[in-house]
Amino acid sequence: MAKEKVASQKLKLLYIMDYLRENSNEEHPVSVKSIIAYLETQNIFVERKTVYDDIAQLIDYGEDIMLQKGKNGGYFYASREFELPEIKMLVDSVQVSKFITESQSIDLIRKLEKLTDKYNAGDLHRQVVVHNRVKTEQANIFSNIDHISAAINSDCTVAFKYFYYDVRKKPVYKNDGEKYEISPFCLLWDDENYYMLGYDDKSGIMKHYRVDRMKSVSATSNPRLGKSEYSRIDISSYNKKVFNMYHGEEQKVKIRFEKGLVNVVLDKFGKSTTMIPDKSGEYFTISVNVDVSMQFYSWLIGLAGKCEVLEPAKMRDDLREIGQKIADQYK
Repeated sequence: MAKEKVASQKLKLLYIMDYLRENSNEEHPVSVKSIIAYLETQNIFVERKTVYDDIAQLIDYGEDIMLQKGKNGGYFYASREFELPEIKMLVDSVQVSKFITESQSIDLIRKLEKLTDKYNAGDLHRQVVVHNRVKTEQANIFSNIDHISAAINSDCTVAFKYFYYDVRKKPVYKNDGEKYEISPFCLLWDDENYYMLGYDDKSGIMKHYRVDRMKSVSATSNPRLGKSEYSRIDISSYNKKVFNMYHGEEQKVKIRFEKGLVNVVLDKFGKSTTMIPDKSGEYFTISVNVDVSMQFYSWLIGLAGKCEVLEPAKMRDDLREIGQKIADQYK
């Protein structure tokens, strides 16, 4: 029993720090009396002066603990590694991420809540809405990310099976169920999905693979290929050219938009995009490099006739043909 008491005494500073982290903020300071009561539950018995000395040591160590004087005053953590708005942003990101299962999302959010005190954690928890969101049912996402990261760090390829769903919601494996072997270079997040960007030696091009659609992922002992191809990619502007991770032929495109779409254009192509207003002030024109795919055409069509491709001529012909097919379908 004596040994247990000595061990508890050695952990006293840590217990005080944890108690303050979990139970205090500026609106909810904790008294020395409550700290002493908590320590007693941990089989640690101290006097008030000892607690004052311990808190002083924590402050000397660098913990941002403040004293609030007054009738209902006490000690509280003034700042933390993550501020509440930062934690809320992380929680929101987890909520909307399609590639994380519902149970994994709830578990991650609970861990994030531990970064703040119990009062703010309670407010965060009341704002969490995970149920009925579009979520993957694949629970291997974290394992896949771990294997892919290990392969990148070890400069080797990664092997995996890849699948899609049929109308019965059953997985159908591509490549006749045989494993792909790809040289991974980075992970990308687009439209709440997670993708691996890697080099396919067989086709000689960079490709995307949704991480939640990968099965039996493992790093191999084979060295990565395609480093020169990857070096030619500007990742910072990659998502501006590739729509929903569907590749196409890269082309320079000139498009005219109604003025009300300024923010839509900036959100997609970035603030560095040059927008040239016309004389009427009702339209503006941009010239951008885009991977021209059906997904890009769908994005344009989704703007409901509020934009017009001016160049190249072939793209105008393609859009006219797509429009005619849609019109014929609804005759």
